[in-house]
Amino acid sequence: MIRVLIAEDMHLIRGALVALLSLEDGMEVVAELDRGDQIVPAALRTRPDVAVLDIDLPGLDGLTAAGQLYEQLPECRSLILTGLSQPGNLLRALKVHVRGFIVKDAPAATLADGIRRVANGERVIDPGLVAAALETGSSPLTPRESDVLRAASDGISTDEIGTLLQLSPATVRNYLSNAIAKVGGRNRIDTIRIARNAGWI
Repeated sequence: MIRVLIAEDMHLIRGALVALLSLEDGMEVVAELDRGDQIVPAALRTRPDVAVLDIDLPGLDGLTAAGQLYEQLPECRSLILTGLSQPGNLLRALKVHVRGFIVKDAPAATLADGIRRVANGERVIDPGLVAAALETGSSPLTPRESDVLRAASDGISTDEIGTLLQLSPATVRNYLSNAIAKVGGRNRIDTIRIARNAGWI
């Protein structure tokens, strides 16, 4: 029996996933969550074989949670299920030892097959995402530049970003300028758009 944890914040989609997997022979959903910060505590409690995680979750994003899960419960393998076909997310996922990466518009049978293969120790990745990731490449941004861009994407001022990240306003401006130059954006908003589309932030 493959024990599965599902983390998806959209109730309708989560319910559909649970219903779909309950029809599969040899699978049992042992936890269903709507927040990323619930993933590790629930996994430590229920000991799933595979964690099916959305990327965009409140509390903690799915990729960060997958990294924590790998550190604290390495026998549980993570499979990312995402509606966002951003190649940068695939590269981030591989760095945190995610074993599967499937887009949400894949056929239902693809998910069940993916869970079985990940549980068996295989790596399952959407081939289209692999091609896009190779074409896009890894992020040119440093971790701090990514943090600043992510904060700027919330529409807050340079001073507020500085307070949030404990940086001086001048340092925030430097990080933003560097990010704009590296990404090739026309301005801050264009740079955020490009970085988001690539999955770099």
